[in-house]
Amino acid sequence: MEPTEKKKTSSFMNERTRRYIIYLVIFMGMIAIMDQYLSFIETTAIPNILREYSVTDAQYSWWKVLYFIPTFLIFLLNGLTDIIGRKNSLLILIVLFGCASLGIVYATPSFHLYMVFFAIITFATVSNMWAIPISEEAPAEKRAKYVSIVYFISLIPLQAIIPPILVRLGLSWKWMYGVMFLFMIPVLLMWLFMKETKRYEMIKEERRLGIRKKHFYGLGVINRSDMKYILFSAVIWMCWLIVSMLVVWAGHFFMDIHGYTLDQWSLTLLGSLLLMMAGAILGGWTMDKMGRKTGLLIGCAGLGLFVGLIGLTPASVARFITMIAGFFLGFSYTWIIVYIPEIFPTDRRGSAMGWTTTLARVSYVVGPAFAAIMLTASPTMEWFWVVGGLLMIVPIILVFLFHPYETKIKELEEIEEQR
Repeated sequence: MEPTEKKKTSSFMNERTRRYIIYLVIFMGMIAIMDQYLSFIETTAIPNILREYSVTDAQYSWWKVLYFIPTFLIFLLNGLTDIIGRKNSLLILIVLFGCASLGIVYATPSFHLYMVFFAIITFATVSNMWAIPISEEAPAEKRAKYVSIVYFISLIPLQAIIPPILVRLGLSWKWMYGVMFLFMIPVLLMWLFMKETKRYEMIKEERRLGIRKKHFYGLGVINRSDMKYILFSAVIWMCWLIVSMLVVWAGHFFMDIHGYTLDQWSLTLLGSLLLMMAGAILGGWTMDKMGRKTGLLIGCAGLGLFVGLIGLTPASVARFITMIAGFFLGFSYTWIIVYIPEIFPTDRRGSAMGWTTTLARVSYVVGPAFAAIMLTASPTMEWFWVVGGLLMIVPIILVFLFHPYETKIKELEEIEEQR
């Protein structure tokens, strides 16, 4: 990086006060709570969905394959961050989360209407747009730490706390989703105080002056190096997503197959989510201290091992194995939210992430289809877990073949120049 470029980067980074960075971490964390909650509440909702709409587990999973096909258009949502800015794009994301959640409560008398609103929620949950602002505003030496703190906040175990409360209040299971509409209100109030990121403002000005090309969803500016990292990141993200989609069947595994009560399952889920929080923080620390590659390898190996062990141990032991699997689910996901935003140039970061998420969305067809096949082939789900755990070998092999650029403690501009 040229000295003038270093000076420019340093100057706009120093304009952000510590107070604003703390606000941004909390605000992005609240958006991430909506994201993570809606991603994993399905694991408790599935037994209710099957009973409410009289579908089998395999039928439900096959319908997910069909309804998730439109989610390949996720690049349209992510790419908006480069067109209308980070702040305005986040507003759209927040509203999608909240309004679709309320739709499940009041507009789903039939299974297919439920699936429409569920697909809208799912469409938004993999965008990870909340990782971009904190990645662009955080100092290089603490980037993974701050992003992992945002992720840590997102893992506050509301999925384990809220359902038993709703039962005691006599509310429908659909309010497991509907509570996120109520949660959206304070999030919208916090949005009013957000500033557009300095890096985006700088890129916007350079486009106005003609220094940088304007683009539409990255077309014409995404280069060969971008494409390599889009493909590399998408395959790893896809594997993680498929495994996470299998994990949401844990509630069905414990409650419907092994006879656990909602309270018993909620305690298991609570332990898993608390360990996910620990995994998120330790994952961020590992990536700042030991590097992104090391963090990814540890996370993938641990996740694959313990997901596989769920199917090889008695249910009384499997519940604790599930909790440990939660730790590595959080640990490995930290790489996704840290590395993928930082490896792409600022002027096309949102668009490149959009194309990455679009390719990773293959998992939203492959994952449910795989689950449906395994639920049919292994009704008691032993091999369901074993085969799912083996999938995490793919990212490990890919890392050794691809040799990704190490981004630890490097400024985003330096990464753009040297990767």
